[in-house]
Amino acid sequence: MKKKISVSGMHCASCALNIEKTLEKTNGVKSANVNFSISRATVEFDESVLNESTLLKHITDMGYGASIIIKGDDSEKILRESELHHFKKMSVISFIFALPVFIISMFMIPIPYAPYVMMLLSAPVQFYVGMHFYKGMFAALKNRNANMDTLIAVGTSAAYLFSAYVVLSGSGGELYFESSAVLITLVMFGKYLEAVAKGKASDAIRKLIDLSPKKARLIENGKEVMIDTEDVAVGNFLLIKPGEAIPTDGVVVEGYSGVDESMITGESIPVEKTKNSIVIGGTLNRNGVLTIKATKVGEDTALSHIVKLVEDAQGQKAPIQCYADMISSYFVPVVIVIALITFLVWYFVLSQTLSFSLILAVSVLVIACPCALGLATPTAIMVGTGKGARNGILIRNGEILEKAQKVTAIAFDKTGTITIGKPEIVSTKDFGVFPNAFEMAYSLEKASEHPLADAFTAYAEKEKIKAVKVDRFSAVPGKGIKGMIKKDLCYLGNTKLMDIAKVNIPDDAIQWKESMESKGSTVVLLAVSGRFAAAFAISDKIRDDSRDAMAKLRAIGIKTYMITGDNSRVAKAISEQAGMDGYFAEVLPDEKANIIEKLKKNYVVAMVGDGINDAPAIAKSDLGIAMGAGTDVAIETGDIILMKNSLIDVLKAIKLSKATMNKIKQNLFWALIYNIIGIPIAAGVFYLSFGILLSPMIAGGAMALSSISVVTNSLLLNNAKME
Repeated sequence: MKKKISVSGMHCASCALNIEKTLEKTNGVKSANVNFSISRATVEFDESVLNESTLLKHITDMGYGASIIIKGDDSEKILRESELHHFKKMSVISFIFALPVFIISMFMIPIPYAPYVMMLLSAPVQFYVGMHFYKGMFAALKNRNANMDTLIAVGTSAAYLFSAYVVLSGSGGELYFESSAVLITLVMFGKYLEAVAKGKASDAIRKLIDLSPKKARLIENGKEVMIDTEDVAVGNFLLIKPGEAIPTDGVVVEGYSGVDESMITGESIPVEKTKNSIVIGGTLNRNGVLTIKATKVGEDTALSHIVKLVEDAQGQKAPIQCYADMISSYFVPVVIVIALITFLVWYFVLSQTLSFSLILAVSVLVIACPCALGLATPTAIMVGTGKGARNGILIRNGEILEKAQKVTAIAFDKTGTITIGKPEIVSTKDFGVFPNAFEMAYSLEKASEHPLADAFTAYAEKEKIKAVKVDRFSAVPGKGIKGMIKKDLCYLGNTKLMDIAKVNIPDDAIQWKESMESKGSTVVLLAVSGRFAAAFAISDKIRDDSRDAMAKLRAIGIKTYMITGDNSRVAKAISEQAGMDGYFAEVLPDEKANIIEKLKKNYVVAMVGDGINDAPAIAKSDLGIAMGAGTDVAIETGDIILMKNSLIDVLKAIKLSKATMNKIKQNLFWALIYNIIGIPIAAGVFYLSFGILLSPMIAGGAMALSSISVVTNSLLLNNAKME
């Protein structure tokens, strides 16, 4: 069983790692992933060994709050708002007390008993507002760990207690009340800004969840009744008026309207909906009145599937995060050691004063920031997957996001992927053997589930041809179909099927066939009772954006190939029209995966298909991309699901992956370089040569700024160009 757990009280990446390690060591836990940026743990465990309450107890025993996330429950939202309110309140209180301390100290205002005033004003900041850091430190110590709270608590306590000792003992010396008070104020305000930024980073899921209306207009016994959307049942008839959101997935039974599906598919133009059209819950009815029949409700709707997929993606780690986790696990102990060495060297070796040595050690403690490292990867993944979801591109997890940017070749299925998937008969050739040849062909195709059958159906409706009874019907995979019509054994398919039927194809039929295939049409042949009877040329137009998409993919160095069951002439014509690098023709459905294996020897390969008959090839590829249009099958199949049937979205997905990985690398670079440069400055390495020192206040401000800058940099992904 897999459960999502809301975790409160985490203060930095070290907290998340500590919880994760504890859970992974717990008997019965199969896997655990704790995401600091969204305060959530995803735990897979064996129910026969471990129950939910015991699992939660392992987290609460570490000093953190924990509760199971229930779908539709607002507890996570309430927790987030409560955290935001807490940091805001603490920032205000801290500012009120710290400001006069700062003014008195910095401007040396001569007021009576100034040292005592500063000590008293700093106390609420240190021990009330700062209790946040003390709790975090003690929780970590309880589990034999150290975290960012340890650094802040030890550093500010040292500054405050040393200053208090100077005041109360009357021994004389510098006071650092303003350092501890202002430092806590800056860090707390930084936490508030960080919480605001993290909230913006997770906006995508909230916006998706908010799409679904709370009420639905049920039609019952000819009357309209307002009910809760969660009470809608499959088969209910619902009325949707202009401007209203569609409550659940369904099919239109009456009415005409344009429906805005932009938040689901990313497509800005309203989609026309008439009788029998499928509608998606959460989309917006624009201008007409629709009556729909509910087909999927609750967790079965497309919107619920999408929300779950995006939540899972944002809760999973990308492989690159392992580097940040490894660094974070050693970070705090190393910083404490550096701070201790700083104090010992300056006090005992370089013979500086106790206050000078102590302040440098405090500066080292407070400038170090594991938060920036912990936020570098998950915030970028949150924003990246959220941006993808808003554009109709669903990315299953962080690992997929990282893998997509490595793709060097993409294989495309032909029908329904490169082409629009609506074949039509563009020409016929009757050889006069049987007067009702098309009737026979249509009758055979009507019993078939092959995509080309739709072309025969449309032609039959246009020509008003009716089907006749077919006996002993069977499909010959990769070749065609056969069946008995009255006393005639009929074969309909390609040349391989004609060979099976031992039918000779006339020379003029071969010439006609080759001519049509060179134009990109698929030719289907009909044989009746051992004699060649007719040929039908079927064309499936390539998508309007196929050529543009291929050109843009080539421009970023990606090779494009088409895989089809059609013969070489048709494959060549279609691939040239689309501007592809190559093709594989006459490939049987079960052979597509073998083609992917061959390509993988030279490339990192993505496979793009419709998510149904291409499933084996998609599974075999390094990256599976399903052209889904919101279908359940596609959502369950691909690593990346394109809600619109647009090949440009393949390019967008690759570019989004590259942009997200670039942001992660930028974040990790700045988080690391900040500490590499900041810690030596804080330790006074450049003091003797250049006179450069860093006060604890500036160090604290810089530390808070580093986390905010990482989250803000991730948010800039929202402006990234995807074409």
